[in-house]
Amino acid sequence: MHHPTENPWQISSEKEIYDNPWINVTEYQVINPAGKPGIYGKLHYKNLAIGILPLDEDMNTYLVGQYRFVLDQYSWEMPEGGGPLRTDPLESAKRELLEETGLKAGEWTEIQRMHLSNSVSDELAIIYIARGLQQFDPEPEDTEQLIINKVPFIKAYEMVQNGEITDSLTVAAILKARLMQLENRL
Repeated sequence: MHHPTENPWQISSEKEIYDNPWINVTEYQVINPAGKPGIYGKLHYKNLAIGILPLDEDMNTYLVGQYRFVLDQYSWEMPEGGGPLRTDPLESAKRELLEETGLKAGEWTEIQRMHLSNSVSDELAIIYIARGLQQFDPEPEDTEQLIINKVPFIKAYEMVQNGEITDSLTVAAILKARLMQLENRL
């Protein structure tokens, strides 16, 4: 019997299926924990997922609306994006916040690290709360057609509760921040 922290999977072989600047897909021939042969696919992300929950002095936040190609639907989210693995995640967060909202923050607090789909990918997300906000001009990427919506934080929480916000990073950030608020840690 393996110790719970030891890897019970045995890799027989691996084959790269797909690779681009953002992701890599590898298929593994494996012996599973029950000792039987099988396959396992792994989606490797070449960037960190970075999310920023900006909160102003009046407890408003800024949601970013955009049409998500993969979902084929419109999505309301906090400012978020990718950060190169070898770059300080906070620097990536600062860049994303300015890019998508035109905001710069004087105070940053990391509130969450999480894996987004640990059954098929290794994507790691880091979420920050940004405070002490100053407004500048947004600098969106060519792929982004964004609408910025300043809303009371409690309204964003209600949007999570009623399913209007479904983006996992945003849901996690808003629920964590609400818990912190209720515990007087925000």
